[in-house]
Amino acid sequence: MKYIALLLTLLAQLSFAQTLLQPDRVFDGNTMHENWVVVVTDNHISYAGPQSGASNFKVTKTIDLKGTTLLPGIIEGHSHILLHPYNETSWNDQVLKESPAERAIRATNHAKKSLMAGVTTMRDLGSEGAGYTDLYVKKSIESGIIPGPRLLVAGPAVVATGAYGPKGFHDGVTVPLGAETASGVPDCIETVRRQMGHGIDVVKIYADYRWSSGAPSQATFLQSEIDAMVATAHSAGIPIVAHASTPEGILRATNAGVRTIEHGDDGTLEIFKLMKSKEVGLCPTLAAGDAISQYLGWRKGIDPEPDRIARKKASFKAALESGVQIVFGGDVGVFPHGDNYREMVLMVAYGMRPLGVLISATSGNAKIFDLDNLGQIKSNFLADIIAVQGNPLQDISTMQDVTFVMKDGVIYKN
Repeated sequence: MKYIALLLTLLAQLSFAQTLLQPDRVFDGNTMHENWVVVVTDNHISYAGPQSGASNFKVTKTIDLKGTTLLPGIIEGHSHILLHPYNETSWNDQVLKESPAERAIRATNHAKKSLMAGVTTMRDLGSEGAGYTDLYVKKSIESGIIPGPRLLVAGPAVVATGAYGPKGFHDGVTVPLGAETASGVPDCIETVRRQMGHGIDVVKIYADYRWSSGAPSQATFLQSEIDAMVATAHSAGIPIVAHASTPEGILRATNAGVRTIEHGDDGTLEIFKLMKSKEVGLCPTLAAGDAISQYLGWRKGIDPEPDRIARKKASFKAALESGVQIVFGGDVGVFPHGDNYREMVLMVAYGMRPLGVLISATSGNAKIFDLDNLGQIKSNFLADIIAVQGNPLQDISTMQDVTFVMKDGVIYKN
């Protein structure tokens, strides 16, 4: 069998064009390697290692990437492809005044900007009032109609009846909501099944939210309701994640067995330790809070930090101390698509080491999202590869200077 495998490898090398990538260094998803090269055959990686090891390959094209670091394509953990920054148009007005058709057209630009920024895979967590438009954007990318990252989409998301917006209208006005409502165990099960039947990749629920405009977040779904939704998703082999910012909301979702907690603003050391023990990841979305605070008037670098930022720094510090898996994801859409690097910069500024940030955005996210052939520069993995100027271990802000993008073996930027 070993000889047959070797023969097949040699035949593959002869059958397809092979591209040699020559950067200064390669981050393979776990470790930084100086003076490595990468060989790509068709849409997969054939070799990653010292230059001498590439001599066995029939290279038909060499791309000189001097001065750069080669990395696996970035895996964004929390995006909204159908939203654009709230300082352009408020969330309410996007949901109420922009048609799904308009939002889909905007999403074509968002998808391209994301890909050009080095994001080759994106977990998109909620269409925010646009139904299953995210599914159609995903289909358009997969069909080659528009360029963009691989998408894992959640469709409308599921909220407790009465606990989501838009709000502020009298009871005689019916407005479209930003998510699909459910109440009671039977209805929760039915809603999750209906959404899975439409073809979503991940179920997103809101474990807590505001019951009225301006009110603090409170736990919404009962433990029994969350348990039922998690069991329903798991029975179909579909991951389920939870928006949760309050200790009680995080606790209920964690005990139910969700895959990740989104935001986790007021999480405590004890709760994060519980999450770690149950292998639940935390997607902190630091960049969203930073952007919203600035939209509300905070002059970053001039004014004192708002309470929201101070609390977020404290909870993120506790999360790092607990050892819970940190999921890279900025809630992009709240801020401009293509600015995904902002989350990395803030993760470092709030206390995470650059190596941990790079792992989170590549192999770490691939593992927790069950993407077995992505997130590493390694033989037989799919050729999702990017290059940035400089060394992001020395300066994480270099992640905004993406000079080369390859997705599935196709070069989109060079």
